[in-house]
Amino acid sequence: MKIKTRFAPSPTGYLHIGGVRTALYSWLFAHHMDGKFVLRIEDTDLERSTQEAIDAIMDGMNWLNIGWDEGPYFQTKRMDRYNSVIESMLNNGTAYKCYCSKERLEKLRTKQMMEGLKPRYDRRCRHYQNPPSDKNLSVIRFCNPEEGFVIFKDKIRGEIKFSNKELDDLIIRRSDSLPTYNFCVVIDDWEMGITHVIRGEDHINNTPRQINILKALNAPIPEYAHVSMILGENGQKLSKRFNAVSIMEYRDQGYLPQALLNYLVRLGWSYGDQEIFSLDEMKTIFTLEAVSKSAASFNTEKLLWLNQHYINHLPTEEVAVHLAWHIEKAGLNTAQGPELVKIVKLLGDRCKTLKEMAESCRYFYEDFDQFNENAAKKYLRAQAYKPLSQVSIKLATLSEWEKEEIQNAIESTAKELGIGMEKIGMPLRVAATGQAQSPALHLTIHAIGQARTLARIEKALTLIASR
Repeated sequence: MKIKTRFAPSPTGYLHIGGVRTALYSWLFAHHMDGKFVLRIEDTDLERSTQEAIDAIMDGMNWLNIGWDEGPYFQTKRMDRYNSVIESMLNNGTAYKCYCSKERLEKLRTKQMMEGLKPRYDRRCRHYQNPPSDKNLSVIRFCNPEEGFVIFKDKIRGEIKFSNKELDDLIIRRSDSLPTYNFCVVIDDWEMGITHVIRGEDHINNTPRQINILKALNAPIPEYAHVSMILGENGQKLSKRFNAVSIMEYRDQGYLPQALLNYLVRLGWSYGDQEIFSLDEMKTIFTLEAVSKSAASFNTEKLLWLNQHYINHLPTEEVAVHLAWHIEKAGLNTAQGPELVKIVKLLGDRCKTLKEMAESCRYFYEDFDQFNENAAKKYLRAQAYKPLSQVSIKLATLSEWEKEEIQNAIESTAKELGIGMEKIGMPLRVAATGQAQSPALHLTIHAIGQARTLARIEKALTLIASR
């Protein structure tokens, strides 16, 4: 049997973290089993589905490098097929027309609730002897079995059992002639050859209904795996509408896709005590049996830790490609300044996100109008004038702008003046960068460049002299 999984988002909002984890687990399982992964867009909610949301889904998956082997398929392009199956079901008696008005259904629901019963359709039209004219508006309902049980073995949760008496005859086509979600999903899974349905636990109650429709069609039943929810740091459920953000927001905030995928795979799945996984490792060792039944809690600090790990352990050139996007967003022109691979090496230990790195490296590419007020007040004082003047002369005479030569110039200035390194180092750092913190001083100055460094020292000397 060729394994085939699917990710089937509804394009009624952005792709959020829970959806991405479901997609990742489906993608990993398919690739672990040498199978195929299908992308299907369930866009039957015509009022709320948007092209913007479809684009966001694909952009997110492409950014994360979760590619699909088949698709994308769109349910709105398969309406003729759904309706053809429904007509066949009407003919063979596994579906029927229901003419009940909304008013009757609401009264039925109210009465059942008042009597302490579970609200469900009473199957009045299932046994209609004299149905109204077909010209009247009607919905199509599925003839759900009235006896017996639906039993399936969930790959994560074990055996799950539903009584057919608890399931009503669900609507499979509305009065506006549009097939419903639960029906379209069944036909798609059947005809696309889906062998394993991996989805959120909120779909558990849909599963027995879908299995019964598959049985009525004499179609194979896929295996199911229902993944537990993700809770936010406040203990509340993440969802499209509450406490969840678009997956692309993580890109915008400076996270690497490798870090996010590594974090998500561990958000409900484990492999011993291992924390760091490459995508190839995930594909090799991922199993559904190792997915937890318990809800997972989102932890931003853990994600930040992973992100910084990947900033410092991925090939620098690869990180620089992602950084370039943030540099552009920050409006920086890198034509006159160090290559981005050098920025990654300099700031990797200091920055947890690429957005932070893009902001932190601004002084490498742009001159600043003012020094940080507190830093200037503390370090650009009268006693710093002579050390800065002398080190400026030494730096100006360097014929080769090399890190070692820069360090020697700083150290020799301190030695000649009989002062500690801090007395020259901190004023020079503030002069060169405009602030009191930076990577190692000689590395920072080397990256800023000789001409720009000397001009900034001169600006600092002018400020000191004016006081």
